[in-house]
Amino acid sequence: MRSVLLLLSLVLAATHATNRAYAQWDIEESHTTASLRGIHNVGGGVAWASGTDGTVLRTEDGGYLWQTCSIPPGAEKLDFRGVQAFDENTAIVVSSGPGDQSRLYKTTDGCQTWKLMLTNPDKDGFWDSYKLDQRGHAGILLGDPVADHFPLWQIDRDESAFQIKRFHKTPESRNGEAAFAASNSALFVEDVFFDVWIATGGVGGSRVIKRINHDFDSLGFDTFPSRLVPIGHHSESSGIFSLAFRSNPQSFAHDTAFITGVAVGGDYKKPDDATNIAAFTGNGGKTWTASTKQPHGYRSSVAYDVGQKLWITVGPNGTDISTDDGKNWRPLTPSSTDPADADKNWNALSLPFVVGPHGRIGRLRTIYQKSTAKNKP
Repeated sequence: MRSVLLLLSLVLAATHATNRAYAQWDIEESHTTASLRGIHNVGGGVAWASGTDGTVLRTEDGGYLWQTCSIPPGAEKLDFRGVQAFDENTAIVVSSGPGDQSRLYKTTDGCQTWKLMLTNPDKDGFWDSYKLDQRGHAGILLGDPVADHFPLWQIDRDESAFQIKRFHKTPESRNGEAAFAASNSALFVEDVFFDVWIATGGVGGSRVIKRINHDFDSLGFDTFPSRLVPIGHHSESSGIFSLAFRSNPQSFAHDTAFITGVAVGGDYKKPDDATNIAAFTGNGGKTWTASTKQPHGYRSSVAYDVGQKLWITVGPNGTDISTDDGKNWRPLTPSSTDPADADKNWNALSLPFVVGPHGRIGRLRTIYQKSTAKNKP
């Protein structure tokens, strides 16, 4: 009997190992203690990060050295929840806060100097996310509901200047509905003229709103019917905090190019609650299905790793990955050479970079997925 039990325990251990993956994180020196929530990997070794106390960081060598940027004028106490960059010299940072504490600044000289582009004109407003489209040419700015509608701006860049246009017709909000500014990813923009998705939460439940038609004359914003998404618990602190879509290279129709998507969230006041955390869609966001195996706690950011062909999501209590487009998640644990908490205390992703509180910045190496045959002891 002892030999049988031993064999069974070994088999169970081997089976369990197939569900484990090991995170390979390089923790980088940021030279700041600010809480970081904005991160944008431009490519070619260039990335920008942002956070509290007007903090903006920049790297040109893949994170080996992070430069501390000058603080934009009057921004010493602002919380820069989002940053989107065009190259090593040009970037826009967005602060989140009530009324005029929500602002946009831009730099064109590698963050030596900054210019205030826009201050929130809504005294009851609060900006949540600013995202560039997949080409990196233009962006959309999203705020919490004002007068029962989500305010939106379109920001275009041409060769010489930036143009800012406010949408006249925007999605109507439900009672108690809002977006979250936790990781600058409550918004996904494929193309500012066509595909834009907005993630929400709150006491009315969570939903994803998608733009399906663009009125070039009035900057209209029409949506297909948005059903509730099974994330969160109908409370002010819960809902969808991040969503992302994976490009389908075999699709040639513009409206189906980004059909596979993942949304994550939960309740940020209950970070260890592992219920109603993630959902996925296979039809561009028209319908959403709860993940069968959920991430193991509240998650504030999600992204698709094209090279490794997997989804990764992060939060205060850990990191999870999915290799089946969000249907099932499994924990990512530190390798033996990484700090014991390398998987924890993260806010936002722009792969391969991840940022968190107290100036935490990490760079993801190749994930080692332990593979053990289930029929071998």
